[in-house]
Amino acid sequence: MSTAQPLAGKVSLVTGSARRIGATINRRLHDEGVDVAIHFRGSSDHAEALAGELNAIRADSAAVFRADLVETDTLAGLAQNVLDWKGRLDILVNNASTFYPTPPGQITEQHWEDLIGTNLKAPVFLTQALLPALRRTKGAIVNIVDIHSQRPLKHHLVYGPAKAGLAMFTRSLAKDLAPDIRVNGVSPGAILWPDEGHSDATIDSILRQVPLKRAGDPEDIAGCVLYLVRDADYITGQIIAVDGGRSIGW
Repeated sequence: MSTAQPLAGKVSLVTGSARRIGATINRRLHDEGVDVAIHFRGSSDHAEALAGELNAIRADSAAVFRADLVETDTLAGLAQNVLDWKGRLDILVNNASTFYPTPPGQITEQHWEDLIGTNLKAPVFLTQALLPALRRTKGAIVNIVDIHSQRPLKHHLVYGPAKAGLAMFTRSLAKDLAPDIRVNGVSPGAILWPDEGHSDATIDSILRQVPLKRAGDPEDIAGCVLYLVRDADYITGQIIAVDGGRSIGW
């Protein structure tokens, strides 16, 4: 924990942050004195447990907010609810994502709406709803992208383009919002395996493509997010791969 706590008193919203990487980002920001708005869609038990954990450390420092980000008409309400809680927003982390294969010939319109909706449309429209608040605080935005936004993953014909769109949105938004708001991205590699798991053979194949020969940890992503919002005052429009070197080439 930073003794100076330069982020103390600031407020963050991390989408999809009741568990996994999002929860780790919340904990890291909270350690630095940030009051954290925990967004969830279906993981209410995890969200409430995380808020309880953090509020036990510092009273009224965490709150939960439910919304289905694909339903864009709910985003203004989510934004307002977060602002009503503390009256400000300094950090927005667009982390919520859906991830599953869509092989050629099997893509449905529902796949498109879900994967594009969570990975691209929701960050665009939620960010837009929160821009006035972020302008007031000269805040920072971090989008969680993916190394497969640049290098395609077989049978993920919708997910990859959605994350590629998020990467371009990150760079474009950074240009449009400078100098008041910095916008950057983090591209995870092999950090956590999907909830449904991978076979040992698949995991071995992936790790052979990683120069550091191991999977990463959610703390690696949270640490990069913290760097971008706390320490990187002269960095905007950049997407940092946190992938053990995998994106060098495989």
